[in-house]
Amino acid sequence: MITYFQPRNPKTAQLSAGSTGSLRRSMQKQDGFTLIELLVVMLIIGILAAIAIPSFLSTTTKAKDAQAKELVRTAATTAETIATENDGSYEKVNTAELSKQEPTIPTVESTTSAYLARASGEKSTYTVGAMASDGNEYTISKGASGEVVRECISRTSKTGCAGNETSSW
Repeated sequence: MITYFQPRNPKTAQLSAGSTGSLRRSMQKQDGFTLIELLVVMLIIGILAAIAIPSFLSTTTKAKDAQAKELVRTAATTAETIATENDGSYEKVNTAELSKQEPTIPTVESTTSAYLARASGEKSTYTVGAMASDGNEYTISKGASGEVVRECISRTSKTGCAGNETSSW
């Protein structure tokens, strides 16, 4: 014995069969999108791209600068460690010694990531500087009286340091 599905309401079955036919007819009449519709979609995509691209570029620049700032802070902390091990003297602070003390500090020049560009120390002062891959240099200097100065120098874009060629950070 074969059983067939039967709808509960015969009127619903007739309506759906009738509406399917009219739906097919209306779909056959429509050929595609009009030129105006395509232009409106392209305009919307253009506006969204104009908003998103500058935002993306700004974010990548900030990430490059943040990487250099983190590196120079690590170098400054390592310089303090060297001074602690040498009776408060920063005379041994240089790029080779910082890299030896902290192996995560890169000292090889790179165009894709930040690296420690310079480090020097005297009896009671030191200066460490990291170069970001976008050309901005971030330095931390400690003076004889203990004051710490942070400086940003933008040699390539001339506006990388808070919109200026130089600034503190």
